[in-house]
Amino acid sequence: MIPSEDAAVRKRDIEDRLRQEQETLSFIRESLEKSDQLTKNMVSILSSFESRLMQLENSIIPVHKQTENLQRLQDNVDKTLSCLDHVISYYHVAKDTEKIIKEGPAGRLEEYLSCMAKIQKAVEYFQDNNPDSPELNRVKFLFEKGKESLESEFRNLLTRNSKPVPSVVILDLIAGDDDIETTDEMTLEHLPENILQDLICISGWLVEYGRNLDFMNVYYQIRSNQLDRSIRGLKEHFRKNSSSSGILYSPAMQNKRKDTPSKKAIKRPVFIPGTIRKAQNLLKPYSQLDGKKGVSNLAPTEGKEDIMDSEIDSYIHCISAFVKLVQSEYQLLTDIIPEHHQKRTFDSLIQEALDSLMVEGENIVSTARRAIMRHDYSAVLTIFPILKHLKLMKQEFDQVLQGTAASTKNKLPVLITSMETTGAKALEEFADSIKNDPDKEYNMPKDGTVHELTSNAILFLQQLLDFQETASAMLASQEIGTSSSSYNSEFNRRLLSNYICKILGNLQLNLHSKAKVYEDAALGAVFLLNNFNYILKSLEKSELIQLVAVSQKHPDKAYRSHIEEQLQTYQRSWLKVTTPLTEGNLPAFQPGTKLKDKERQAIKDRFKAFNDGLEELCKIQKSWAIPDKEQRDTIRRAQKDNVTVAYRVFWQRYSNVPFTKNVEKYMKYKVEQVEEMIEKLFDTSA
Repeated sequence: MIPSEDAAVRKRDIEDRLRQEQETLSFIRESLEKSDQLTKNMVSILSSFESRLMQLENSIIPVHKQTENLQRLQDNVDKTLSCLDHVISYYHVAKDTEKIIKEGPAGRLEEYLSCMAKIQKAVEYFQDNNPDSPELNRVKFLFEKGKESLESEFRNLLTRNSKPVPSVVILDLIAGDDDIETTDEMTLEHLPENILQDLICISGWLVEYGRNLDFMNVYYQIRSNQLDRSIRGLKEHFRKNSSSSGILYSPAMQNKRKDTPSKKAIKRPVFIPGTIRKAQNLLKPYSQLDGKKGVSNLAPTEGKEDIMDSEIDSYIHCISAFVKLVQSEYQLLTDIIPEHHQKRTFDSLIQEALDSLMVEGENIVSTARRAIMRHDYSAVLTIFPILKHLKLMKQEFDQVLQGTAASTKNKLPVLITSMETTGAKALEEFADSIKNDPDKEYNMPKDGTVHELTSNAILFLQQLLDFQETASAMLASQEIGTSSSSYNSEFNRRLLSNYICKILGNLQLNLHSKAKVYEDAALGAVFLLNNFNYILKSLEKSELIQLVAVSQKHPDKAYRSHIEEQLQTYQRSWLKVTTPLTEGNLPAFQPGTKLKDKERQAIKDRFKAFNDGLEELCKIQKSWAIPDKEQRDTIRRAQKDNVTVAYRVFWQRYSNVPFTKNVEKYMKYKVEQVEEMIEKLFDTSA
């Protein structure tokens, strides 16, 4: 029974499922039928829409094509009208721009260049499209006139605004490289900024469109003139305002000078002003001691010294000014002149000022040569400071002239060579003149003081101390026949030392020869003593002693030996005074013993010989000169010790001896009086 129930249950389940599936199938069939109906409806609608769309397209496309054609026609008409307007505008260019072109570009350069651009385009149009048109000639005429006006404006702007640089500004610019503390580097503003920009615009237009380079000639001519005027103005400034200081600064720059060293010190050529005046001052301690004279000056008069120093100062500062101004000119030129033409224009611009400086330098050399031919070797002192400065400035010269023609670059080296040759010749001839100076009696100092030859020789050598490198380079160039730049400073220093020793050796030989002119050997000894002492003191008071010591060991000892030798020769002149007091065979006597006539006469003769010799020497040697107070006092002291010691012994021995009734005749001088007489030696005022 149980199985039958299960089967019945399963059957019912199956029947229920079958019924559900049938219902589902029926629902699906109904849904499919509805979907088919909807699809048919949609297809019908789409077919209808497609039909209508095709009808619309068939209606619109012709309209669109017609509209497109109309638009194309409209564009063509617009383009034609635009081209026509453009072409017509070229025919109006001459009329529209003629007034502005005739009035010129002054004050409205931008507008003027805009007009020139229109004219240029019109010229190009007519040349390409209608070369036979009369309008072409008209716009060509306006273009040429406009170009001429621009060239004229370039000239006028440059001429009106180019002014010489004031002298005080140049001096400040030069001084700006010394130890002066400045916050900004000093620069020159040659042209106002707006003018500079106008010149740059005109220059650019003339090069690009004007096809004309004549304005570059105008530029260098005007700027060259201003450069030359600036340097000439500086020369005139020195001529009017030069002082013993030799260096002039504007008040503004003087206020900037610091007592303390600058934070940024730049090494610059330093000229030692007052060259000849300094030489004169070196001699004063020897030429004016105790009113003594006899030392001659190298330069003839103070007025000529000032003129000479002023000319040297002026030329040296003009050289420095030239470099500074030319550097500034090149900076200005690079803004205005196209790069391709800058070097050539710059070369032309600097020629006038550079030639003027080189001619002035050659004139200085020629003047020195003529003076040297007259055996006036002081003239070479004008060459040394200039040559020293030129050599120090050569590197800057070479830098600023870089890119110029070879002939331009060689001008300074040629001048330097000329100065070196002249200076070397002067050095050689000066040495010969020291050796060959004639022994003329009328040329000898009567009082035996320092000879003119000695003072001039020492003065000349002292001047070389300020220009050791320059002088040694001259000597080296003559020694090896080429420039001494490849040789070390020790080599050059030894050459200079040898030269100084040669001068001193020639001088010593000549002085010995001159001393023989004196008939009195003692005066000759005083003459040599004065000269040797002067030489020694001069060497010791300067670096000359160190230079001489390079070639000659212990030169001071050698001169002191010479001085001692002459001192001994001089002292022998007093033997006629001391010998009667000290020689043997003096009469011997006993107190209370009566002297014989022969003994009394011997004592009288000794006193008379002493008195006569003392009076004679004091009278003669009173007029002799020993300018050096220390040397003079030493000689007097030595003579007092030598004479008075012997005289005191002699006086004490015979003061109480009755050798004569006329005691005052023979015992004329007391010991103190003898000392006073010796103290008055070498003093004409006593």
